[in-house]
Formats: sequence, C-alpha cells, structure tokens
Amino acid sequence: MKPALDILVIGGGITGAGIALEAARRGASVRLVEQRDFAWGTSSRSSKLVHGGLRYLREGAIGLTRESVLERRQLLRDAPGLVEPQRFLIGHYEGRSPGKAMMRVGLALYDLLGGERHRHAVDAAGYAELAPHTDAIGLQGGSGYLDAKTDDARLVWRVLQEAQSHGARVQNYTAVDSLLVKDGRVQGARLRTEDGQVSEVHATCVISATGAWADGLRQGLGHTPKLRPLRGSHLLLPLWRLPVAQSVSLFHPRDGRPVFAYPWEGMALVGTTDIDHPHDLNQEPGITEAEVQYLLEALRHTFPHLDLGVKDIVSTYAGVRPVVSSGAADPSKETRDHIVLNEQGLITVTGGKLTTFRAIALDTLKHAVNAHPSLKMNWDECAILTPQAIGPSLKPLDATEQARLMGRYGAQAQAFVSQALSDECTAIPGTRIWWAELRWIARHESVHHLDDLLLRRTRLGLVLPRGAQDLLPRLKDVIQAELGWDDARWHTECTRYQDLIARCYSVPATLKDPAP
Repeated sequence: MKPALDILVIGGGITGAGIALEAARRGASVRLVEQRDFAWGTSSRSSKLVHGGLRYLREGAIGLTRESVLERRQLLRDAPGLVEPQRFLIGHYEGRSPGKAMMRVGLALYDLLGGERHRHAVDAAGYAELAPHTDAIGLQGGSGYLDAKTDDARLVWRVLQEAQSHGARVQNYTAVDSLLVKDGRVQGARLRTEDGQVSEVHATCVISATGAWADGLRQGLGHTPKLRPLRGSHLLLPLWRLPVAQSVSLFHPRDGRPVFAYPWEGMALVGTTDIDHPHDLNQEPGITEAEVQYLLEALRHTFPHLDLGVKDIVSTYAGVRPVVSSGAADPSKETRDHIVLNEQGLITVTGGKLTTFRAIALDTLKHAVNAHPSLKMNWDECAILTPQAIGPSLKPLDATEQARLMGRYGAQAQAFVSQALSDECTAIPGTRIWWAELRWIARHESVHHLDDLLLRRTRLGLVLPRGAQDLLPRLKDVIQAELGWDDARWHTECTRYQDLIARCYSVPATLKDPAP
C-alpha cells in the first residue's frame, strides 16, 4: 500500500521549515511536526545574524564561507524588512590581533566570494566617530564590512507560512513517540500531541531535522552519537547604555575570542559564548553567572568609560547549537558544516547555520530523492521567499513600516492591516510592534502558550523589562477573546511564563555588581 504522505519532517526549526517549503513547492505532500513550539530550540536563540562567517576563513572553510555569503545576498534580496543589512566594524590596536594587513586580505577574499564589494577602512578618528566610547589607547584605525541580521524566530514562521501556502501541513506541540520500522526501514512515526492524542503517520520518506536533538532518534535505531551540543548565551542592554550604531567586534581580553555588540530590535545585543552544554536538552537553557561575567568583561574592556554592569542588562537568552563533533579540544574550533545521514531509511540532517538553511534543505532533499526515487523533484532554484506586492491597506504606511510588516507577515500582511482594529494600530511603547499584531498572532499563528507569543512570534519578552510582564493586564482580554482561555488557564499561563522569564531569560538572581 502506498503511504499517504511523501515526506514527514520532524523538527520545526529553520532547517525543518526550509525542507518543508522546498519539498512542498516542488509538489511533494509534506507534514511537519515539532515537539515544542516552532523555533523553540536553536532557531529562536541564535545570534540573529545572517552572515558568511568571516572567522571561518581563518580555518580554511572557503566552501562554507562562499555558500554563506551567497545565501546572505539572496536573503537580503528576497526578505526585505525581515533580513536587513548590518554593518560591522573591527578595531585595530597596536600589538593586538587582528592586524590591518591580515584583515585587509581577509575582507578582500570575503567580498570576492560574495561577488560584491562592501569592505572599507577607517583611520583612528573615523573609528572613534563610528564606535564612540571604545578604548582609544593604541587605536590605529578599523576595518568595516557588511553582513545582515534578522529576527530568527520570525524567519522560521515566514518560511513555514510559505510552506503552508504550497500545501504543507505544519503542527507544533506534536512529539514523535516512536519511529515506525518495517522490514528494517523507517516508514513513518507514532505521534503524540500535547493533549495526549496519539496517531500514526506513514510516509515514503522520514526526515529528522531536530538539530541538537538529532542523536535521540538515531540512538533509538542503535546508532552512535554524532553531536557536541554547545551553548551560546547573549545579553540585551538598552541602546542608551550601550550606544552602538553598527556591530562592533570585540576580542575578549581573556582568550581572544570574538564577541560582538550590535543594534537589534531597539536594543544592544551582545554575544556570544561558546561552551559545552552537558545538560538535559529537554530543559530550557539559561545563561550562567560565569557567562554573564565573561560577556561583561569583554564590554568593559572595549567600552571602558561606560561602566556597564549587571544592572544594565534587560534580558538574557541561551541556545544550544547542533555542532557535529570532531573531537576538537576548543569548542570554537568545531566545524559549522552540516551533515546528512541515511540510516535505515531515516534521513537525519543536523549542524549548519541559520544563513544557509535553504542550501541545507536542498542538499537534504537530494539525499531523500536518492533514497526514494519516487520523489521526483524539480531542482530549478527560485526565490527563497516569494516577493510581496504593496497592497492598498499598506500604501498609507511609510516605506519602513511597509517593509517590516511584509517581511514579518508575507502574503498575510495585507489582510493583517485591513483587519486590525483602529485603536490597536499603535506601537507598544519601547517597540515597533503594534498592539494589533498580538491579536492577529493569537488568532492565526498556532499560539498554545504565553511564551509562544511573547518570546517567539514577537520578541517583547526579550526587549522589554521583566519579560514584558507589565503588558499582561492589557493582553489578558485579547488572549482570552482569541484563544478562549478562562481565568484559571490565564492564571496558569502567567505563572508559568513568569517562572520561565526568571529562570531562563534574566540575569541569575545571585549575580550582582561589585560594590563601588
């Protein structure tokens, strides 16, 4: 009997979303399931950068860098308002690495691989103007180049939205209880929803795109682990306390590792650490005291006159990267390449970067076709995301707001604006998010819990103090009207959310600034 489904994708991060889109737009029947919320894992906790990986050139990863800069260029073209250009600036100091000559060669190669020239050099006065408050002792000038940034969780949802427009079915809070194996080959999965409903799905091809969780399904088939989970943690500070107009690259005084600070969603985002994460992957990760101190040390070294401390941190977040283990002693030396495995009919893809999700998806599907010739794919490349026209309801808005809404909501931007209540078409103080977006998201974007809305569909829980808990009284009526939650459910969700913010998105409670 022919399976009812061509492709079952397990995992609702950026890799799984990309696979679902590329398969569905080529005519395959696709279902995607995610055990938590879409983008709950690494894909909402990245450094938010769409970049070529300049540092990978030092490691000789020419192929990975070229693929990354080309995908970055394509995303800038295809997702305006969601993927945006971001200038980077690296300072050169006497007696410190990187030197001007070495950086000039590296940036020339970086531009050559991307087919565009963006590099530029500035003298000491120019650097001080572009990056005020930085240390001026021994400053010789700086080098600048271009990469990009995004809201990673919104990028995942935009890709999923497009996959759905091509017929894919996507479902969050649906876990794989077990794989269905027949004649020694994986042919589907037994699924369990959050409310306990169990079903079986039979598919010609089962793809595991579960990121750092990939070894779990593989070990269930008797295979040895491949991954080395690494944690990257970040801080968010107000821009008035850390005024960066572009990304300033910091080189940590302790170990020389690159750290950055750049403007994101009205905040200064600082990151990242890169350490082993030996903890339970099913427990939400959080930053540690040592990581906070490590990042603050880099900031104080680079911006010595700002007196930055724990008191300035609005929020934190941590994510676990799915890095393929090579046995390197230094976590930062591990490769960021992806791998695709075909084991007993289960195709596993893991590793890789946010920037190259489309290339990873196409590579995975080529392995799927090799294993299942009945899946005939058209490999003609098209835009990563469908270009959007400015509809009548969007035309009265300024160009920046048009781009933001079309980038976030794609083909649904027009309907969102036309259906928004007039008294909700104002921005939430301290952000660019409209009140109307909260109602739309609750109604249309598979919100099951409060953190789905405040930490992933929007980033209000990151950019506003105390995880945006001051918004909860006004938000209550919207959520209860759209999701049908009674007072008991609302109270449960608020308690759960407040605990989550305290444990995983705040500075550890025991950490305080040293006495003056």
